[in-house]
Amino acid sequence: MVEETIVAIATPPGRGGVGIVRLSGSHALSIAEHLSPMLLKCNLKPRQAVYSHFIDTGTGEMIDEGLLVYFKAPHSFTGEDVIELQCHGSPVVLDRLIAECLLLGARIARPGEFSERAFLNDKMDLTQAEAVADLINASSETQSRLAIKSLQGEFSKKINELNEKIILLRLYVEATIDFSDEEIDFIAEGKIADKLTELLATLEQIRAQAVQGVLLSEGLSVVIAGPPNAAKSTLINRLALRDIAIVTDIPGTTRDVMREQIMLDDLPIQIIDTAGLRDSDDLVEREGIKRALAEVKQADCILWVTDIQLKASQEEMMAMISPHLLSTVPIIAVINKIDVVGQKTGAQDNQVYLSALTGAGMDLLKEKIKQLVGYQPREGLFLARRRHLQALDAANELLLNAQSELSGTLSCELLALDLRLAHNALSEITGEFTSDDLLGKIFSTFCIGK
Repeated sequence: MVEETIVAIATPPGRGGVGIVRLSGSHALSIAEHLSPMLLKCNLKPRQAVYSHFIDTGTGEMIDEGLLVYFKAPHSFTGEDVIELQCHGSPVVLDRLIAECLLLGARIARPGEFSERAFLNDKMDLTQAEAVADLINASSETQSRLAIKSLQGEFSKKINELNEKIILLRLYVEATIDFSDEEIDFIAEGKIADKLTELLATLEQIRAQAVQGVLLSEGLSVVIAGPPNAAKSTLINRLALRDIAIVTDIPGTTRDVMREQIMLDDLPIQIIDTAGLRDSDDLVEREGIKRALAEVKQADCILWVTDIQLKASQEEMMAMISPHLLSTVPIIAVINKIDVVGQKTGAQDNQVYLSALTGAGMDLLKEKIKQLVGYQPREGLFLARRRHLQALDAANELLLNAQSELSGTLSCELLALDLRLAHNALSEITGEFTSDDLLGKIFSTFCIGK
């Protein structure tokens, strides 16, 4: 697979001033020389831009003119020979150049295949490859800054330092097994118990940072739910800072699910407005309620909105949505329309008193959302993914098992196994130890030209 030369458009779809076609592989230079015969007459040097005509190899007709840049292996993004054809950003021109490259032996790159080859050729580890995609998809300055940190290897460094400590522990444990006849107590000599305690503490710190990184990377799904006519649509309009939902005094106005992406102090949140929940004989409204409950089931946080004049109880709320809710999902009871009765804003426990119409109390709601989902901006953060958390949790459990082995009836074989598996779990994060299925899943989420 890696011997094949791949090609893709590296610039966004649509028209633009400049478009880039990228080639990578052992035949990239040969294909470029066929597309631009004038290269044969010049001394093409790596990392220098050369003005070129790009031709139809069948007719000799010029397709476009532009710049050609050659990156010689291994000094390229992928570690292979790479050619970039920089031409006018016309979809017709770009498609014609791609077609010529295919005729000359290249094939279309799979999504993320350029980054995958960079990983396979040791140009970057897996967290750095993921950081490339995170940087491209960043929707805030904070996301962009943290993606750059991961791309520079900050997250990888933390994981590699953990693994180095585990390797040191493994050396002492393996020595105990291999030299069981010796009188040396390698477990005591290596201070395994103390080092394991320190290792678990460091792992917990990194996990706490990763939790924040996942929140910043993947964002949250916050569902607005509640009975009809509680001004839920007014609330989503207030959060979105624009009118996206129709607002009337008629109960049941909202029939379908409505989504809006917002930023809450750099925390990406998808706010989802839903139909009012009640018993109804209206077929359309019942379908809307069905969809609302489906969104509740997938939510990271629920805003249960009620009219302060109706005094709906917490018990009524739970009875309505609890069958559709995971026990770990935080619920904020939003007591709305306080302006009607002259109530002051306030927040206590998981309740917030506000007016979506006037905006009073909205800051309290935003702070409560951040508090309940555990968002705590701090120094040393990096973007992370759920798979990273899963690997950290697996390593933590295995190290706790190892700690139990030390404090109980010591079995060096089981202790060695737990340490080795913990090492493997952490190595999945950087890609040092991973499966082809996982690689395929990760890189398939990238854009084609990356």
